[in-house]
Amino acid sequence: MPRLRRRQLMRREGTGKDSGTPPGRAGGVECEPGPRRRTRSLLRASWWRGRIGELTAWLEAVHARVETRFPVVTALVDRMVSVNIFDSATRIAAQCFLTAVPLLFVLSAYAPSAVQDQVSASIRAVFGLTGPAMAQVEQAFQPPSDDLRQATGLVGVLMVLLSATAVSRAVQRLCRRAWLLPRAGAKVAPWRWLAWIGLWLGALVVQGMLRNGFGLGAVLGFPVVLVMQTAMWWWTQHLLLGGAVRWAPLLPGAVITAIAVSVLSVTAHLYMPRALNRALADYGSAGSVFVLLSWLIVVCVAVAVGLSAGAVLSQEPFLRRRLGTPTSPPGETDHA
Repeated sequence: MPRLRRRQLMRREGTGKDSGTPPGRAGGVECEPGPRRRTRSLLRASWWRGRIGELTAWLEAVHARVETRFPVVTALVDRMVSVNIFDSATRIAAQCFLTAVPLLFVLSAYAPSAVQDQVSASIRAVFGLTGPAMAQVEQAFQPPSDDLRQATGLVGVLMVLLSATAVSRAVQRLCRRAWLLPRAGAKVAPWRWLAWIGLWLGALVVQGMLRNGFGLGAVLGFPVVLVMQTAMWWWTQHLLLGGAVRWAPLLPGAVITAIAVSVLSVTAHLYMPRALNRALADYGSAGSVFVLLSWLIVVCVAVAVGLSAGAVLSQEPFLRRRLGTPTSPPGETDHA
């Protein structure tokens, strides 16, 4: 009897030999401990696909809510992504740097001494250079020798100007992407690229005088430079877009870009002299190349953001009615 009672108890608990259900199983279904089951789930591709799908749906719902409440913010973000801000800015900065070096040789070889002095003063005024960095700039504008003129030559000057159009083309692509203009309808006019280069070379020559407020000091110089930058970026967009967008809608982008570049030029006086002198002392000319290229990338990012933001803001209802901006984008984004 005691043995029979023990067997009955073991059958009820489901742990006996005669119960037919081994330990760890309930009703024939294996029951794994909780941590082991979660570990196996994490190793399954289907589990990850499910989690990624849920995250994607959540992000799309958040984007839809933000777009409904803050349409300007989402339009700005979408335009920045379509323009590919950092890629465009890096390309423009690299082209500017590769163009500036041979242009300095051309100016040193053929430009009158008065123009060379103005360019040197402008570089010093823009970056606030002192010490070894300023000595490097002055050395670049030493009186040219016959060997330098022969090495440069007329053919070399023409090749430098033609290669400089790469900067114009890069800025043109940025403007077209900011305004969602299709590449198929782009007008190829090389004279526009050369005219843009000539404008900015002329602006470089007079930067020193403008920043000094024509001798009256930086208090007058900053608003003068701000107005000049606004006018130049306004004209830049109209010129490189080939008149595809009217003058008025281009104004917000010109103002935003001018403010961003002018503020960066003020901060350059605090950062660039020390950074360049330290780079020259530690790494020589290679260090100064890295510092200048890094600064150019920052400036070009500000330009790309300013032009893109201006294009988006000019299409908002408040400014669209006042500037006469078309109600829909002029075309599709150029992703090339």
